[in-house]
Amino acid sequence: MNNLVIMKNQQAVTNSLQVAEVFEKNHRDVLKSVDELRDGVAQNFADPTDGGVQNRTDLFYEDVYTHPQNKQQYRVIYMNRDGFTLLAMGFTGKKALNFKLKYIEAFNQMESEVKNQNKLPLTPQEKLALLMQNVVEANGRVEEIDTRVSDLENNAPLSPSVYSYLSRRINQRVSEVGKGFGKLTPKQRGALYVDINQGIKAITGVGTRSQLREKHYDQVMEFINDWEPSTATKTIVRQQELELD
Repeated sequence: MNNLVIMKNQQAVTNSLQVAEVFEKNHRDVLKSVDELRDGVAQNFADPTDGGVQNRTDLFYEDVYTHPQNKQQYRVIYMNRDGFTLLAMGFTGKKALNFKLKYIEAFNQMESEVKNQNKLPLTPQEKLALLMQNVVEANGRVEEIDTRVSDLENNAPLSPSVYSYLSRRINQRVSEVGKGFGKLTPKQRGALYVDINQGIKAITGVGTRSQLREKHYDQVMEFINDWEPSTATKTIVRQQELELD
């Protein structure tokens, strides 16, 4: 996948051999596809065997290459971005789409380098302006990276070990509070669990405990350590105790 796009006659181009290799096609099939396009773009198809000379309006440019093994010469067709786009329209599938995107990126990079090479020497004022522009763009990229890192940190889920510890601490706190009511029945203990879990959801804004994130950890642990059941929950637990009597 290296050298997808090269420089030829001061133009960013690729060739049929490279396209065949990247898209995992037979070279003769790629040549056939280009030949089928010839009638429609004859005015933009340079053929050196007919005295044609490649220029910037040529979508395709036919040439020959020497095979490294048998030293024989064979056809090869060079194409600029527009020629490649026209050819690649017929290549379908997810894998082909990924290859097209890589080619577009390679064309953009090569054409950008060409533009930079063709620029006239900068004056001191232009150099300063370019420097300031680069600083602004660099700062923007740094801010974007900082934002992404911050988002990742804020949305990082609790690790399994931390989540297990938090669950154990909830169990411990329910047991600590439950001692004040004597021996709890499963129904009474369930009422206490409902109360503490509802409190955690209320202070964090999550729908379920499994949605807790690392940013919630300190807040949740502080709440668990200070948690006491609401008056309504205490009343329910005591009423259930009376019912047992």
